[in-house]
Amino acid sequence: MAAVAAHACARGNESGCIGETVRILAKEPRHCAADIAEERERMDPWRPIQFMQGRSLVAPAMQSRSSATDSPVAVTPEVRALLAKDCVVAIGVSGGKDSDACAIATTRYLDQIGHAGPRVLIHADLGRVEWRDSLPSCERLAKAIGWDLMVVSRKAGDMLSRWEGRWANNVARYADLQCVKLILPWSTPSMRFCTSELKVDVITAALKKRYPGQEIVNVAGIRRQESAARSKMPVSAPMAKLSRKGIIGLSWNPIIEWDLSQVFRTIAGAGLTLHEAYTRYGASRVSCAFCIMSAAADLAAAASCADNHDLYVRMVELEAVSTFAFQGNRWLADVAPSLLPAEIREHIELAKVAATERQAMEAMLPGHLLYTAGWPTSVPTHAEASLIARVRRRVSSLVGIDARHVTPDAVSARYAREGGAVGSARMYTPDLFSEIANREILL
Repeated sequence: MAAVAAHACARGNESGCIGETVRILAKEPRHCAADIAEERERMDPWRPIQFMQGRSLVAPAMQSRSSATDSPVAVTPEVRALLAKDCVVAIGVSGGKDSDACAIATTRYLDQIGHAGPRVLIHADLGRVEWRDSLPSCERLAKAIGWDLMVVSRKAGDMLSRWEGRWANNVARYADLQCVKLILPWSTPSMRFCTSELKVDVITAALKKRYPGQEIVNVAGIRRQESAARSKMPVSAPMAKLSRKGIIGLSWNPIIEWDLSQVFRTIAGAGLTLHEAYTRYGASRVSCAFCIMSAAADLAAAASCADNHDLYVRMVELEAVSTFAFQGNRWLADVAPSLLPAEIREHIELAKVAATERQAMEAMLPGHLLYTAGWPTSVPTHAEASLIARVRRRVSSLVGIDARHVTPDAVSARYAREGGAVGSARMYTPDLFSEIANREILL
């Protein structure tokens, strides 16, 4: 692991230096919500957020001693038991407000209880889709609390590469009738491989490699207030990806009960400078600059940052080529069309028309013939094969795919050939399946 940045040592640990940033390339994984809508709707996306009645968040280094006004962290007996054994404590950080507040609060709690085990911040670098200030924000946090910072990334490419590669693979699958409907390139709220592959997998692999044979508590800045899904999450839970034979891994959400005011108060009280996405561009959250979970105001905030303009154009080009909008029926191209070259604006208008027709054509396909585990479950009748062939010819023409199996006989033969393989020892991988009805499967 090569050190790419270093800060002054504040306390000893296994590496001998605190505040060090180490960058790790993780191998390609085998395979593995909404934000605070009320605050977002009230927010002017072009106005920087004002915190603490305009008080600057730049202040002296954080005091390690807690004050009487500190918000308490949520703890379970399972977490207490591991912390008492001086387990590894790893906090996932993005540069955003919640992970900042979580790290500050966790540091104070660990100091209070006398935890003497290894502590590390870990940031999954998503590459070109990141805000420019995300890694520097994580480095500021590491320096403020005196922890090492590990930076990990997916060896096979960044988030943008994953989307573009996924589209190329999906086109090839469609051309060979390995999927009945054309599959989108993007992550979705129910299919977040951006989180599973580029964050969870690479983080847990790096932690197990750095701390072999040690029990690890993985800490996240999740809060119930963020979404309905997160409101149901536990304070802690076993984490299979960090558990090995005889070794326990836990996830821990210490600020899960906090509200937004507690987050901002903790950060301001620590004297930490917030990510510029909040203070300069008025975003309400920090993740990818253009995130599948972002509200329109946050997409506009990201587009207002010149650092994100090349990324914006590249992502809109993928919308245009694929005919799939970035967020369901909401096109990223509509966020800041003035940033787009004229030819891309023209291409997007054609893509929108093509998308409408593609969806209408694919809606005619019978559900029992779509891909699912164990496909095919039946062979189409001649009439059904004729319909599939007609849809494939039209969709291929709309999107520009050189598809095979576009006659009724070719479609029937393809289903029959796949049907013969179902009974064999063929291995089905997630990449062979497409969405069925409203359910999407990882691809």
